[in-house]
Parts: sequence; C-alpha cells; structure tokens
Amino acid sequence: MSRRSALLVPMKSIERELICPICEELFTQPLVLPCQHSVCHRCVRELLMPNHDDSLSTDAGSESSNPGSPRARGPSPSMEKLERLVRSGNPYSHSHRGDAGMSSPLMYGLESASECVCACSCPPPPPPPKAQHEYVGPTTNFRPKVLMCPEHEMEKVNMYCEVCRRPVCHLCKLGGSHANHRVTSMSSAYKILKEKLSKSIHYLISKEDQVRTQISELEEMMRHTEENGQLAERHASEHFEHLFETLQERRTEMLRSIEQSRSLRVERLRAQVEEYQGMLENSGLVGYAQEVLKETDQSCFVQTAKLLHVRIQKATESLKMFQPAATQSFEEFVLDTSKEELLLKELSFSGVPAPPVIDLSRCRVYNEGLIHWRLSEDSLPTDHHIVEFRKLGSEEEQESGWSASEPVFGCSTVLSDLSTDSSYTFRVKSCRNRVYSPSSPEVTLHTPPAPVLSFLFNEKCGFSAERLQLSKRRDSVESVAGMSLLLAAERVQTGNYICLDYIIGDTGIAHGRHYWAFRVQPDSYMIKVGVASDSKLTEWFHNPRDTSSPRYDHDSGHDSGSEDACFEVSQPFMLVTVGMGRLFIPKASASAAGDHSSRVLPMPQRIGVCLDYDAARVFFYDADTMRCVYERPVDCSGTMFPAFGLLGGGAVHLEEFITAKRLSYL
Repeated sequence: MSRRSALLVPMKSIERELICPICEELFTQPLVLPCQHSVCHRCVRELLMPNHDDSLSTDAGSESSNPGSPRARGPSPSMEKLERLVRSGNPYSHSHRGDAGMSSPLMYGLESASECVCACSCPPPPPPPKAQHEYVGPTTNFRPKVLMCPEHEMEKVNMYCEVCRRPVCHLCKLGGSHANHRVTSMSSAYKILKEKLSKSIHYLISKEDQVRTQISELEEMMRHTEENGQLAERHASEHFEHLFETLQERRTEMLRSIEQSRSLRVERLRAQVEEYQGMLENSGLVGYAQEVLKETDQSCFVQTAKLLHVRIQKATESLKMFQPAATQSFEEFVLDTSKEELLLKELSFSGVPAPPVIDLSRCRVYNEGLIHWRLSEDSLPTDHHIVEFRKLGSEEEQESGWSASEPVFGCSTVLSDLSTDSSYTFRVKSCRNRVYSPSSPEVTLHTPPAPVLSFLFNEKCGFSAERLQLSKRRDSVESVAGMSLLLAAERVQTGNYICLDYIIGDTGIAHGRHYWAFRVQPDSYMIKVGVASDSKLTEWFHNPRDTSSPRYDHDSGHDSGSEDACFEVSQPFMLVTVGMGRLFIPKASASAAGDHSSRVLPMPQRIGVCLDYDAARVFFYDADTMRCVYERPVDCSGTMFPAFGLLGGGAVHLEEFITAKRLSYL
C-alpha cells in the first residue's frame, strides 16, 4: 500500500492498536499472545509474578539502557525464569529492532506461561461458527507453519486450484480430486490475490465518504420506516374503527326496527285478546247483552238492542273466521351476512394480490398430485405461492391440520407421497412482499385405488403401421382407417366380422395392484380397452384369422356391446367397448354400474383401469370422479399388459402421469 493510501487511515484507529489492554498505556516491549492480543512485557511479568519487586522494571528509558547501571550488569533470577519460560514456549524467539526502536513481539506456546497471561488478560472468545473450514493445529511461531495438504498429509501445498479456489499439492493434480481442474503456481496465485486484496482495500478506503453517506441514508430510511409503519397502523386502526361504527349504527337501526315491529304486533294481539274476552259470560259484551235482555220497556229495549245486536254479529263473525291480528314469525328480519363475512375475510391491503383459483381441468392426483392454478387478470405481481393440502378421513387425520408445500414460483407444482384411495383437499395462496393473500376456494380430489403403472405404447407387438399412427413420444395412438377401409374390412365366410388393430403397453404386470388412466377421443368409432395376458396376445397376433378371439369383433351394429358379455368364465383378457361418446357395459355388470336396465353409459372424459393381479380382478373407473363403473374376474395366469383395440377413426391418449416414467409432465 502506498504511503498516501496509508495516510488515509484515521489516526485514532492507529492509536487504538498501540494501547496495552492491561495498563491502557502505549506498549513498552510488547509481546503477542497466541490469541493475537498484544501486552507489555512488564504487564506479563506482573501477571506471572505479582509479588516481584517493582524496582526491577525494564520499562523503556530505565537504567537497563545504560551499560554502567547496576541493573544492566546481569538479569535477576526472576527475569531469568521469565526468559526461560519464554524460550521454552517459543524455541524460535529472538530479538529484532523495529522501526520504532521496540523489540519485536514474542509468541508464547499454548502449554507455557502464556496460558496464564491469556486467562488473566483476555475475555473468553465467542464460540466459533460451525463452518466448513479446515482446522490446523496451534503454532508457536509468529508466522504460520507451511500448509500441508489435507488429503496428502506429507505433501506441502505448492499450487492453487482455480476451480475449487484452494491450495493443493502436486499429488492432488496428478491423480487426486483436482486432476481435471485448472491449477496455477502458488507464486502466481499469491501475486494475483495480493493485488486484488490491495485494490479492494484501496477501494474501500477511497469510498469511505460514500460509505458514511450510505450509512446516513440507511439510518434515515430506518427512521422513516418506523414513522411510516406507525402511520400505517394508525390508518388501518381508523379504517377498522370506521367499520365498527358503521356496523354499530346498522345494528342499532335494525334492532330498533325489530323492537317497533314486536311492540306493534303485541299491541294488536293484546287488543284481540281483550275483544275475545268480551265474548265470555259475565264479562264485557255478553254481560251487557244479558242486562239489556232484562229491559221490560219495549221502546228502550229496541233502541238499545239494535246497536248491541250489530256488535254481537260482528263478534260472532270474528269467532267463525278466526285469524290472529299479527303474525308471530320474524322471518323478514333474518339477517344474511354471508356475503359481508366473505368480504371481510378477503379484506386486505391494496398491495396484496387477489387469491388464486385452482384449475380443476388441469389437476391430476395419483401417487403424486399435480395442482394447477391461475391468477386473475388484474392480479398484482406475486413473489411466490404456497399450496396447502390435508387428507380427509378420520377425526385424527382432520385434526392433523394442513400441510404446506415449499414456495412455488410458477402456477403449478407436484405434491409427493399421497396415499392411495384417499380424498385430499387443496388450496393455494399467493405472497407478495411477505404478505399472503386469502386462500383460494378449496377443492377435493380423490386418489386412485392403487399405485400408478407407468408405461408407453409398444409398437413391437402386432402393431399395424398401415392403420395405426403412433406419436413420436409413444404416448398416444390414432387409427387412420377411413370409411373406405372400414367398408372393405376383412370378412370371413361364416359370419360378419371386422378386424381390430391392437396395441399394448410396454410394461407388464406379474403381481400387486396397479392403476392407469387415458383419454379416448370423443368422436372415436370403436375402441376396446382393458387387459390381456402375454399368452393370449401371442395367440391373437400369430393367428390373425382366428375369429373366436376378440381380435375379430362381431359387427352387431355397435349399439349393444354384446361382444363384451359373451365370456362368462374367467378369461386371460378383459375388454370393454368405448365409442361414439358412449361406454358399453356388459349385462352381467349392470348392477355394478348402479343401473339394472341399461348397459350404455356416457363416455367419461378420462377412463381408469385397475388390475388386482393377486385377486384376479379388473376394475374400470370414471377417472374424474373415481367411481367404479364395472368389475369382473380375469385369468392372471401369465404377465398381464394394458391392451387397446382400435377400429375405424379414433385415438387414445395416455395420461401425463402414466408416461412420467420417461417423459416430463411439467
């Protein structure tokens, strides 16, 4: 560092480095302890030998500098003891003359007298952080020992790895962990790093005024942050107080309306009660009429009885057509606050984004859950999203609360380790500036009854390249047969049969329960889906003219699916027919679908198949609702494969989760 740069260092910082922490005066014959603290030689001696005569002081400017002084003729026994302790702790110690005329510092060994000095003069060091540092043993030398390679203990480091940014030895470069790394000589690394460090220090020194200015700006920002935060709290409190006042006013008005209506109704009913009490004997109208009947003067009786008779007739009619003067129900005063409660729950600061909405059309749950959501068009920018989910079921599972995903920076995520045949509730909330939006409306999805079988289509087993077109990723297959080919389909002399083109999955099943799902193109003419054993597949593909197998399908007009019901015993294959927007269920399974009179159901958007190999049964599901529409036994004597048969125009597309073994679905 140049002299000019050094002058930029504040003088007070230099003075602090020259003060002894024990006597708090300028150093005299300083010693450097292993803890890197410096103390005076005199202070060390006083700490080690507190009862020693102070007349033996060796401070600068004493008689020790005078050759004629008695003290200079030879060291005292105590001084010899101290020097022996120093020499025993540091075999490399020797005197040097510094620029200031002081002797150079001496480093005490950890097992010598320096332990006492460190213990007496140094505060206990803070516990070191558990960083990934390479620790070396203590040294008694002022300079650090030559670094040895941590991987080759007998080798000194003499090179610098530019990839790992650490010193290495020649063995590391020849055949060790740094064999393929770029290295440079230690001298070159020393020169480069020293130059960089010098430049960095010079830059920091030159930017001292800028740093002080930025510190002032940060302190000013802290003050404004405190003030603005308190102001925001007051404003928010005022808004809530205003809401409370508004609610209190409405509460008072509405309760007053109820009270007025109640009083009016009670008054009317009370008047009606009094009127009816007058009809009773010896009271009111009846008693008065009885007294009038005792009148013997005819003219007086007629004059009084005429009006009395009108009143009695009205009372009689009122009795015959009894109706309360007021209703006792207060249904018109029922208060619906559901909308207001929703608005209050969604109440947020203007900087909080609107809650997202889960897109059910793109969500899928299998062993994992793929959850998609979307944001409103006027939504504020978000930092990330959090997906929360919980398993529905027992009270214990409900009380376990919500689980949360890691922060998601897109609009979809995958949640792992979901249980099979279980219902899960999902919700999403957005975060902006560490403030979360309200949660999205909750959605519930049901997982399949078994783990997912991942597979792609296999074009190597009976695949007809002339009539079937396989996608490049082998996750969808399309029948390209047009009407001309359909009309010219193969037929045999004994009956009216047409040929199905089959394709299977590339993964077989030999044990356990497995589930897969797919979509059938809505305008498909005829497609058969299900399972088949390897032995039956070999028979189909090697005997193409065998009309007794499902490879040849009886053309019954494609309106009954009777071909699926002709196998009453367990067979090594099980197929159901899909086409023209319908799912054909065999008669034997109508009860399983909950419909005893019909074997035709609307075609689900997604169809699921579950094969229980050990129980020798196959199940067909509406994959959107996870409702089983058909099940029956199947002979699982060999390896079973997912099987698909196509006739005429149509296509089958595997679900993305099914192909996730080899393809990315995100």
